[in-house]
Amino acid sequence: MRTSIVPFAVALAIPASAQLDSAFTLSGYAEVYYSYELSNPDNHLRQGPFYSFNRHNEVSLNMGYAKLAYAKNNVRGNLALMAGTYAQYNLAAEPELLRSVFEANVGVKLSKTRELWIDAGIMPSHIGFESAIGADSWNVTRSLLAENSPYYEAGLKLGYTSRNAKWYAAGMMLNGWQRIARPEGNNTPAFGTQLTFKPSDKLMVNWSTFVGNEMPDSVSQMRYFSNLYAQLQITEGFGLTAGFDYGMQEASTGDSSSMWMSPVLIPRFQLSERSWVAGRWELYQDADGVIVGSTGTPNGFNTMGYSINFDRRIGDNVLWRIEARALNSQDKIFADDKGGDSPSNVFFTTSLSIRFP
Repeated sequence: MRTSIVPFAVALAIPASAQLDSAFTLSGYAEVYYSYELSNPDNHLRQGPFYSFNRHNEVSLNMGYAKLAYAKNNVRGNLALMAGTYAQYNLAAEPELLRSVFEANVGVKLSKTRELWIDAGIMPSHIGFESAIGADSWNVTRSLLAENSPYYEAGLKLGYTSRNAKWYAAGMMLNGWQRIARPEGNNTPAFGTQLTFKPSDKLMVNWSTFVGNEMPDSVSQMRYFSNLYAQLQITEGFGLTAGFDYGMQEASTGDSSSMWMSPVLIPRFQLSERSWVAGRWELYQDADGVIVGSTGTPNGFNTMGYSINFDRRIGDNVLWRIEARALNSQDKIFADDKGGDSPSNVFFTTSLSIRFP
């Protein structure tokens, strides 16, 4: 408890002497949720490869953070400390003192006339259209492809934005696949790329990649990953997000490799000035358990999912949401409420978030 609360309090106190400088900006966010799974697990941990909104039948804090940002001339930086079940489960493999760090990075502009920056430190991932900040996503809970690809990364990033702001390109040298600290015996850097095209406010297309070894150097199983998505605002009240992940990893023996893939489709409708409804269809196939882990079944994790959620904005900075979600797998990889095996899993989640300023 101390490792979460103390840094969080320190973050709130930092700006006290810095508020006189307009280069500093203080912001914060908190999201409380309640989720109920029909299988009613006794350990209060929802089934499946979920690292956010994953506590069952209890009111929990998914993620709360306080952030201090600095931007002046050719220098920028961010420090954000967090607490919640997202940090507890998603950063469980990191050193204990780093599990409360949401962001810690410094950037320097390399050109006087161009938007060319180099950033170093702990940063949000360059992969995917969903983040740990729930209010920024169209659905209440995260998609399977988001939960099983990096939320954050640590390393160096060289990024360039075109003069007309329609293109963004970046290259990264990273510590690994969602790693602040490298695993023991691994001294191989990982690399990533990102290319974003935004011709207008109604269309954005993004392609991100990752290449790296997630095993000790003596084993060296290279991982190759591609994330492609598009976001379209088709009409004033109707938007659509389509995404596709594909990954390959070398096997430990021989020259074979394992693959996983995940398409997702998310439509969203605006019902009124303060109300929205969104749906989701998704598929996640990881037969060899490279990302999700072994299920011990013939087809591995081969799961299709559906969800629908309703959002209501309260005031300018509070958002209430409720979602129903169902997963259906080819094999019986879930447990039912009687302790037997089941191919399906159903759960409901509601959340209340606040953002400031």
